[in-house]
Amino acid sequence: MTDQTDVIYKTDDLIAQDIDAYLEQHQHKTMLRFITCGSVDDGKSTLIGRLLYDSKMIFEDQLAALESDSKKVGTQGAEIDFALLVDGLAAEREQGITIDVAYRFFGTEKRKFIVADTPGHEQYTRNMVTGASTADLAVILIDARKGVLTQTRRHSYLAHLIGIRHIVLAVNKMDLVGYDQATYDAIVADYAAFARSIGIERFVPMPISGFKGDNITGLSANTPWYTGPSLIQHLETVEVDTTTDQAKPFRMPVQWVNRPNLDFRGFSGLIASGTVRPGDTVRVLPSGKTSTVSRVVTLDGDLDEAVAGQSVTICLADEIDCSRGDVLATADAPPQAADQFESTLVWMADEALLPGRAYWLKLGTQTVSATVQEPKYTVNVNTMEHLACKTLDLNAIGVAEITTDRAIVFEPYAEGRTLGGFILIDKITNATVAAGMLHFSLRRAQNVHWQAMDVSRAAHAALKNQQPAVLWFTGLSGSGKSTIANLVEKKLHALGKHTFVLDGDNVRHGLNKDLGFTEADRIENIRRVGEVAKLMTDAGLIVLTAFISPFRAEREMVRELLADGEFLEVFIDTPLELAEARDVKGLYKKARSGQLKNFTGIDSPYEAPESPEIRVDTTKESPEDAAERIVDHLLGWAPTI
Repeated sequence: MTDQTDVIYKTDDLIAQDIDAYLEQHQHKTMLRFITCGSVDDGKSTLIGRLLYDSKMIFEDQLAALESDSKKVGTQGAEIDFALLVDGLAAEREQGITIDVAYRFFGTEKRKFIVADTPGHEQYTRNMVTGASTADLAVILIDARKGVLTQTRRHSYLAHLIGIRHIVLAVNKMDLVGYDQATYDAIVADYAAFARSIGIERFVPMPISGFKGDNITGLSANTPWYTGPSLIQHLETVEVDTTTDQAKPFRMPVQWVNRPNLDFRGFSGLIASGTVRPGDTVRVLPSGKTSTVSRVVTLDGDLDEAVAGQSVTICLADEIDCSRGDVLATADAPPQAADQFESTLVWMADEALLPGRAYWLKLGTQTVSATVQEPKYTVNVNTMEHLACKTLDLNAIGVAEITTDRAIVFEPYAEGRTLGGFILIDKITNATVAAGMLHFSLRRAQNVHWQAMDVSRAAHAALKNQQPAVLWFTGLSGSGKSTIANLVEKKLHALGKHTFVLDGDNVRHGLNKDLGFTEADRIENIRRVGEVAKLMTDAGLIVLTAFISPFRAEREMVRELLADGEFLEVFIDTPLELAEARDVKGLYKKARSGQLKNFTGIDSPYEAPESPEIRVDTTKESPEDAAERIVDHLLGWAPTI
């Protein structure tokens, strides 16, 4: 009994040792992130399903469900539809396409993998960009029956643009062309010519069949003419330089100021590049202040050194201002800070870009307001031509200048994704509308500086004995904006106040005479007026503006230009039928007859304020009464007026 017990214990020890050895080996495997992309129905999901199946990453119950589902969707005989392992949405299974980005994990004895299955349909190109943003390698699939298609070119261009330098050209469905070498060679030659034109210097081509398994985990007897590696062999051995980021200067965007008690203050974030040690001198950007690292803290204790890819909390020797959105960097090699850039944009929204409109720009942990100028050009992915354009539509790729409302810390995207890649977010819907890559700051961003003035804004206001403000009258044409604004100014003038009215028609005779009435021109019209109104408040004036200003986003843009509370939105709420019945200028009649295009309320939208400071219902209140109430509100809001 004793001998048997000893044997059991020894066996258990050996098993435990084997498990420990396996876990130790698994823990130290390298990780490769890659994407599969290409045109619709090129077999991306099937390929990933085959990889999961062949790497034994499917449980028995999953396999049983897969076999059952394969029969439901009509797979012939005993064949398994591997795409069902990845296409998880009901709509994907019904249509046999990929819509969302599906991430899957699998591993072999040599390496761990995270693969993103990205959609092939053009309308889901934005999803492909999401999957490619963190990938080291791209598998570009081509249907051997169809050859190189537009979406193949688009995905290849985007993969290269985003910075993926390892490309596998997988010519799929070779079983459907009889494993013909001539077909394969022609496709590779066609793709090679295109790849050179966009700067892809090298790629690894291979003939495969995701459905049959040819050249996936091992070389296939069906392609004796192919002497390269199988797909898995290449994925296991491709060299992805993980030390590159560590060799770069130290950068860490601050995500959070860690202050659990009065005795501890640290700055937490993910190190984007470089290394950091206690004693290193670092610079806080954009302020430029410097300090010395006193501690590098993690949940498991302090570190003597931290490298790119690690999340840490850095403590500084000095009490200096640093908050979320700032960047800690090597003191003698800091990144740049600027507010004007040239960038490449991949437009991801159904609604086209509106040049001049303010969007949120999110870069790392920094979020700022940004406007995009009219694009310089858009790229034709078939010919690589630079085409003139005034906007960017869904899936368009273009180059445009971007201006932010304050300086942001950045690096060219070619030098670092973290401080070079950004997204644009619609301020009203909060939807991501574009992904972008910063190339460089514009020279004027470095040459133009704020000039300090001896007479301050507060001094201007004190001299006039009033608090500056902007009364922003908005409403339909004919609602009575100008009438009420003029009455308000007369009452304020009688009280001895310093005012000025900016009227929509008057401004278009001079400052904005070059602008029309398209959405883009309306946005620029309000932007210019907002900047003028801000300058007037700097001079201590009470500014009254009377503009239709149909879009909420632009009214909010002007609000953000001013100090808190200085922008008072006055909504002159007049029903369309009443405004049209007045039609003092005859504009509605022209719009109805088609003589006047882009007229608000007829063929151009008006977005009514959701929570204005003052609302005037002209069906219940006379212009005189409304003006009196607005003045009373202003006096109550700012007793110094």
